[in-house]
Amino acid sequence: MKKYKHIFFDLDRTLWDFDKNAHEAFQDIYEKYHLSEKGVSSFEAFTESYLRHNTELWALYVEGKIEKSYLTSRRFEVTLLDFGIDDPELAKQIGIDYITISPKKTNLFPNSIETLEYLFKRYPLHIITNGFEEVQFHKLRNSGLDKYFDKVITSEAAGCKKPDDCIFKYALETANALPQESLMIGDDIEVDILGAQNNGMDTVFFNPNKIAHNGGIQSEIFDLIELKNLI
Repeated sequence: MKKYKHIFFDLDRTLWDFDKNAHEAFQDIYEKYHLSEKGVSSFEAFTESYLRHNTELWALYVEGKIEKSYLTSRRFEVTLLDFGIDDPELAKQIGIDYITISPKKTNLFPNSIETLEYLFKRYPLHIITNGFEEVQFHKLRNSGLDKYFDKVITSEAAGCKKPDDCIFKYALETANALPQESLMIGDDIEVDILGAQNNGMDTVFFNPNKIAHNGGIQSEIFDLIELKNLI
């Protein structure tokens, strides 16, 4: 690959293991609120219900159809309703706890630190993320990732979300980077990869689960350590 002057990373599911950390946070919440005693059949059922509703609501949030405040409580409200629990106040409190507990979890993808140590000495590194601003900065600090990144661009700061062109343009401007000199690494083809490519950036698709896809990507890796040889 050509020589780059700036490298941009997605955070969730690219460096910070969102699924593993969320699972641990759900366990804490399930036990704290004694949800089994309130009628939730099992932790697994609670998690499955939440993930289904969150996926649907998060898509609406990315599209700008619902607000952050609605998302944070509504996803737990409808999850509890699946188990016959009609308690908006409980859902609101769980929503607050989730965005407090989850960023304290520190599971990273294998070889994250080793890869960043290698790249950090050679390139300015940046983050572009759709996650909530206050949550993402906590994740970076708690997991020891913050020291590697020069600029952290959040969708809230940019006023738009990936894959919208404006967040990539905002990120490039913030980092004082040109698109042809920049590389984007992320786990979502539509949001990270195509979004960046549409703005003239080269891309690397991080696919640790080896999910089948129809192409449209420039480079693909299954382990972050592959970046040492790729870049």
